[in-house]
Amino acid sequence: MCRLLVRGSQGQFPLTQNVTVVEGGTANLTCRVDQNDNTSLQWSNPAQQTLYFDDKKALRDNRIELVRASWHELSISVSDVSLSDEGQYTCSLFTMPVKTSKAFLTVLGVPEKPQITGFTSPVMEGERMQLTCKTSGSKPAADIRWFKNDKEVKDVKYLKEEDATRKTFTVSSTLDFLADRNDDGAVVSCRVDHESLNATPQIAMQVLEIHYTPLVKIISSNSWPEEGQSIILTCESKGKPVPEPVLWTKDGGELPDPERMVVNGRVLSISFLNKTDNGTYRCEAKNPIGRNSTEYVLIVHDPNALAGQTGPDHALIGGIVAVVVFVTLCSIILLGRYLARHKGTYLTNEAKGAEDAPDADTAIINAEGSQVNAEEKKEYFI
Repeated sequence: MCRLLVRGSQGQFPLTQNVTVVEGGTANLTCRVDQNDNTSLQWSNPAQQTLYFDDKKALRDNRIELVRASWHELSISVSDVSLSDEGQYTCSLFTMPVKTSKAFLTVLGVPEKPQITGFTSPVMEGERMQLTCKTSGSKPAADIRWFKNDKEVKDVKYLKEEDATRKTFTVSSTLDFLADRNDDGAVVSCRVDHESLNATPQIAMQVLEIHYTPLVKIISSNSWPEEGQSIILTCESKGKPVPEPVLWTKDGGELPDPERMVVNGRVLSISFLNKTDNGTYRCEAKNPIGRNSTEYVLIVHDPNALAGQTGPDHALIGGIVAVVVFVTLCSIILLGRYLARHKGTYLTNEAKGAEDAPDADTAIINAEGSQVNAEEKKEYFI
């Protein structure tokens, strides 16, 4: 019966699984045997040092503890795991011959919190900016991604270097771009992703401060100013630093009528408009970075002239009537001449019968007769 038991144990192999743990965490190593005839189990480290032989601790290391020991299982734990603990661990079943199973312990190096360097504040618009994000201690190498206001920036440089221990990596990435006024106040973030972070990336952020010359725009309160009305011109200026109070001018000089042309901050108000107010009004804003300006052309309209344009044009109507009368008269004259020509032709054709007479007397008689007949036909024709 003893022989059968030995055969049964010899047919079994210890079963283990690979383990991955974050540096500083706890690794659990389990070795199982489905059938065992009281044969001992043993765990040993990559240096082939025995850690546990059944339930007996063999290595003096306070980090290593027994979890479970039976004829079918030997489980141990290694706490506060370091990178040096990584390697191949062996579970041995002391049969004849000894049977073993390997379990590889992978230790993940946690990347340090990233830092952004290369930023100076403030930055002038148009200057080139180079921001570098760097993190060390990752194993395997961490991944770095850049974002500007939550939108990922793809065109970046990436560099990976091994640390002095040759077990971890230092990773850096550089974001290169030209400063633009639209980037003022934007949040640039460097995000480090790594499997040791449990889907919670480490992030470093930097708020951009861009200085730029003012952008100027004039807004009018009246799209069709007329004499006697008022108009308000508002000069909107945006820049960083904030522009100084704006300067209003007309046709390259000072405002000609300060009593009607009142400046209040960025607003120019003109009351009781008249034709002398026509011209080009300029608004200029400046800050320590530079200055900028824009213009507005004011045209004051005559309300009476506008009303006359909207009434009927009597001269035009008279011209049309004259043309119609002229065309009518011409048509009547042409019709009369046409009728007269056709009437003469009829009488001439009637008189042609005299040409066929044999002598002059007969021709005269025929002609007289034709004339009488023509008178009769004339009256009939009419």
